[in-house]
Amino acid sequence: MPQIALNWLLQRPSVANVVVGARNEEQLRQNLGALGWTLDPAHVAALDAASQRTPIYPYWHQRDFDERNPKPTRW
Repeated sequence: MPQIALNWLLQRPSVANVVVGARNEEQLRQNLGALGWTLDPAHVAALDAASQRTPIYPYWHQRDFDERNPKPTRW
């Protein structure tokens, strides 16, 4: 589960880096398992839907204005 969460975060266009807090080498190796693969679009969409929150002001009323809030792009 942590590898899926880290991989999902790394695919977010607004996330520049992810800081992990491994306590030992085994945890670090598990966290590094999030690299080198990507979630398929259906899984990303499901995780996006599960984590969607109502944006704070002023962004909630600008949600559908693409020129102010462009949609994320895939790399």
